[in-house]
Amino acid sequence: QVQLVESGGGLVQSGRSLTLTCTASGFALDYWAVGWFRQVVGREREGIACISSTDGSTLYADSVKGRFTVSREAGKNTVTPQMDSLKPEDTAVYFCATALSPPPQVGWGTSLPNRAFRLWGQGTQVTVSS
Repeated sequence: QVQLVESGGGLVQSGRSLTLTCTASGFALDYWAVGWFRQVVGREREGIACISSTDGSTLYADSVKGRFTVSREAGKNTVTPQMDSLKPEDTAVYFCATALSPPPQVGWGTSLPNRAFRLWGQGTQVTVSS
């Protein structure tokens, strides 16, 4: 079965770190660009980061740049965002999704990149307490 599953969400204090994992099954994640998105109830889902399949280049929304780092785990068919210096405003449901490379180069921090991504996971909740 072709699917993506996010894991690693939870409750964390402001200023601490959390690492999420996007695990693919039924296909090789290395051949796809992987994007990370988050959504708060009542707001649009926004793209926050992505990693290309061709050269491993990354793109970040301004809101997470310098705090989040997305990487691929060799041999594990996963993509992980390391999220540091978390803030209460990072509280959201986080999703991963796949797209053909190259991924959208603009619009990160908004919902604009969403349409390029086809396969989505079910999401994992991240809550940052102040």
